[in-house]
Amino acid sequence: MADTFTTSVLHVTTGATETVTDLTRDCEEFLTRTAAGRDGLLNIFVPHATAGIAVLETGAGSDDDLLAALHTLLPADDRWQHRHGTPGHGRDHVVPAFVPPHATLPVIGGRLELGTWQSVCLVESRASNLDNCGACL
Repeated sequence: MADTFTTSVLHVTTGATETVTDLTRDCEEFLTRTAAGRDGLLNIFVPHATAGIAVLETGAGSDDDLLAALHTLLPADDRWQHRHGTPGHGRDHVVPAFVPPHATLPVIGGRLELGTWQSVCLVESRASNLDNCGACL
């Protein structure tokens, strides 16, 4: 990696429903510009109270399974003490404890070292919340 830290901010629009957004290509493009074939670590962070970063398979249903599992574990009902916003919104503020807002990933030879089916994803549990959120690489 470079002798100094390099940061890039992605602006992500997630849309009108809760979602899992694949950021793998953005991470790879960042490394192409900055890593120059070197080894190191990529840190990714989403500075938002209801979003997280997950490494998982996408496109085969795992992304929908993750959202379904979060609904099972953390139902959007009136049990939450955090009550501002829509009913059940308190669960959205608990999601980052299960899907943390950060990930540190290995970089080998300037490339992200992921398994065959792994992708780096932004998980947003609150619909229409991230109309222009930054994810820091």
